[in-house]
Amino acid sequence: MPTDPMGAFTMESPLIQGAYMAAALLFILGISRLARVRSARQGNRIAALAMFLAVVATTIALWGDAERETLWATLAGGVVLGALIGIVLAKRVAMTAMPELVALFNGLGGAASMLVAWAELERARAEWASAPRGADGLVVSEGAFGLGTVNLATLQGPLFAVAAVLSILIGAVTLSGSLVAYGKLAGKIRGSRLGPLGIRPLNAVLLAVALAAAWTVGFGMAGNPEAVEWAVYALVALTLLLGVGLVVPIGGADMPVVISLLNSYSGLAACATGFVLQNNLLIVAGSLVGASGLILTRIMCRAMNRSLANVLFAGIDAGADAGDQEYTGVKSTSAAELAMVLDAAQSVIFVPGYGLAVAQAQHKVQELATMLEARGCEVRYAIHPVAGRMPGHMNVLLAEANVPYERLFELDEINGDFKNTDVTIVVGANDVCNPAAYEEGSAIAGMPVLDVWDSRTVVVVKRSLSPGYAGIKNALFERDNALMLFEDAKAAIEETAGELGEL
Repeated sequence: MPTDPMGAFTMESPLIQGAYMAAALLFILGISRLARVRSARQGNRIAALAMFLAVVATTIALWGDAERETLWATLAGGVVLGALIGIVLAKRVAMTAMPELVALFNGLGGAASMLVAWAELERARAEWASAPRGADGLVVSEGAFGLGTVNLATLQGPLFAVAAVLSILIGAVTLSGSLVAYGKLAGKIRGSRLGPLGIRPLNAVLLAVALAAAWTVGFGMAGNPEAVEWAVYALVALTLLLGVGLVVPIGGADMPVVISLLNSYSGLAACATGFVLQNNLLIVAGSLVGASGLILTRIMCRAMNRSLANVLFAGIDAGADAGDQEYTGVKSTSAAELAMVLDAAQSVIFVPGYGLAVAQAQHKVQELATMLEARGCEVRYAIHPVAGRMPGHMNVLLAEANVPYERLFELDEINGDFKNTDVTIVVGANDVCNPAAYEEGSAIAGMPVLDVWDSRTVVVVKRSLSPGYAGIKNALFERDNALMLFEDAKAAIEETAGELGEL
């Protein structure tokens, strides 16, 4: 690696490597702080600081590099443009669109890894194409390479070849798969097919041909860099199609798991790119993201009592439950009646769902909770792991409304307390509190749910009796102790608070 005029800062210099090590430690500390709601904001800031340190260290290492002096304008422009886009998105994207934004970020991470690895492959291929050749047409090399089969692996090393093709393969799948996830979350893609894409046999064919192209790039085509160029094009195209085919059949109810998995993919792609660039920090950071994403994916699957293979290849089959969607004995209520019920309550549990996010009702819920606490009522929030459209969606929503962290309880912590609760208010949730999970043969049989029906009174704030993402009937609505408040969540909670204030 060329040095700068002062000879002080290169990628290998102790100062830069020390900065990388500090950034890696900050990444680890930041992720550890994300494990608790109370420290999550601090963890996010620490991770942001680590990324800032990594960018600054890399920028300094490139200072004065004659071969890269033209990169300065591009580098500065990229940093400024990326920062502006990030700030605008953070300020303007609604909380309901946060899952879509996370999916988009995952895709951009995969795209970055894919493009960097592709550029490095092109650089290596250009060097290969311009290398001196013997009479037999093979690259002339001294010692290690020999004059036998010459390919990318023998010229650049097998680690480079494997890492480069993996970075492209995983990065491209992450990019296109994340874009499909974005489309599904935003309601722009509703079907389980995009033309022929999404059919499992076609996915298997795409994967097999993509692996063949990857082998050709790294280990095939002796003495033929031109063939490798076309193999790279084929690899990129095939894996982009594969990403679409893998994600498009997956239903919306499984999107939290898919988001976690794609996040892991983006980390694995970055890790592979780190080996391509021989950048230790990128290897560490990518490994952290990949491992944490896989752990979170496993947690999400356990929360749904399903295997990852079932999520990816089977989906939720509502066929057995879709026959009778008619409801009988449903009792509706009003904000005034709910206020009277709450006036006599000593304990209340709120169960937030995606409907709360859509209505942006978290602030009104917090206002109502504050009024109840002022009357001596105990108020808590029951958080299901897959409520919303991404892991932690409800936690982020409630944190935005300044709900105290100690009021948030996970399923295992609070499920046994519903039987001792006067009123449970379900705000925009559906599948996560469906008693069908306890019925053998149901599409969601075995899925851990919140036992809200054990409360003395359960009130479901919902616009209609329409099913949730699982597409099945919710027998909770017919329970004797269940009341339905058919209204927009924000308007319903606001009206209830107003009625309660007058009592």
